[in-house]
Amino acid sequence: MSTLVMPHGSPVLLPRLVADTALVDELAHAATLPKLQLSSREVGDLMMLGIGGFTPLEGFMGHDDWRGVCDNMQLTSGVFWPIPITLSTSTEQASELKSGQEVALVDGETQEIMGVLRVSETYSIDKAHECQQVFKTTDAAHPGVKMVMDQGAVNVAGPVKVFSQGAFPQQYADTYMTPQQTRDLFTAKGWKTVAAFQTRNPMHRSHEYLAKIAIEICDGVMIHSLLGKLKAGDIPAEVRQEAISTLIDHYFVKDTVIQSGYPLDMRYAGPREALLHALFRQNYGCSHLIVGRDHAGVGDYYGPFDAHHIFDQIPEGALLTKPLKIDWTFWCNACGDMASTRTCPHTPEDRVLVSGTKLRHALSSGETVPANFSRPEVLEVLQRYYATLD
Repeated sequence: MSTLVMPHGSPVLLPRLVADTALVDELAHAATLPKLQLSSREVGDLMMLGIGGFTPLEGFMGHDDWRGVCDNMQLTSGVFWPIPITLSTSTEQASELKSGQEVALVDGETQEIMGVLRVSETYSIDKAHECQQVFKTTDAAHPGVKMVMDQGAVNVAGPVKVFSQGAFPQQYADTYMTPQQTRDLFTAKGWKTVAAFQTRNPMHRSHEYLAKIAIEICDGVMIHSLLGKLKAGDIPAEVRQEAISTLIDHYFVKDTVIQSGYPLDMRYAGPREALLHALFRQNYGCSHLIVGRDHAGVGDYYGPFDAHHIFDQIPEGALLTKPLKIDWTFWCNACGDMASTRTCPHTPEDRVLVSGTKLRHALSSGETVPANFSRPEVLEVLQRYYATLD
């Protein structure tokens, strides 16, 4: 019997991937169906449904689930859920869809048939309401708001069958894992408690410090990188993966850390996305999620520790995966080491705040990056990447 946390809202994972033995027939059938084009975000959501990352969801949400999630972070079943998982299309195409009808789900970029959805309903939504509830803003400059406002006018709901994980298993063969694979790996290592470290950036010294705090508390840490689309200026996943592998090899005890990746796009929803990150890490087998400063934030839309506070506002037992809340971390010249506001008694003048934004700016500008910002081996990887942009 597994000693890991149970999947979210279910005693077992509920992947929607079609077995290889049935795939040829399913693809042939899908080729005869009307096609519905998916955005990059929707493709990532479909893959997570496929691999069981969004257990217990069976497909894209209907109107009542959408409303319940927006307003109360709860599905109609009573299961906790913080962000709508929806699929949209145009008014014209929606008018042609009937309840019970099947449609093929097609990656809008590659035109690969990714799966099939059986329509349960179509419905329009108040996009501004969703944005205000989920992102706490309707500002079109917010990248998550833009995603919602750019989506089709009508949502299409229904259970899905998923055929593909895209290029991720091949492109990131050393790191991409499904929830069942990470659970199997944790069990093989004898880990009972695992902290997930969410990242869309290479790891600098503050990130390293956060992961090492978690290693003191849990049996192991999974550095879990987003492999889907980012905003302009962020460092590509393959570069980030190499930089993280280099850091693990040089600065972590063997068999205390693994690196993995998952196929979502960032929503930049700050506190609500922190809850989603904890939810699907529960499906991956993680007992804890490291939550530092400005988790899943962008710009100045959220306070630095709003993602800490939101975990105190959800119902008891809503999530089994618990947050490891860690305060401001920085290099302290007086301490001569990494520290936090809970451990360092010195003045702000002694502290060097390390952030991914500052690191990217220094690298893109060709500035010298001090050793208290990033490990030299990691900097070599990143500098090689930025040299290709000149």
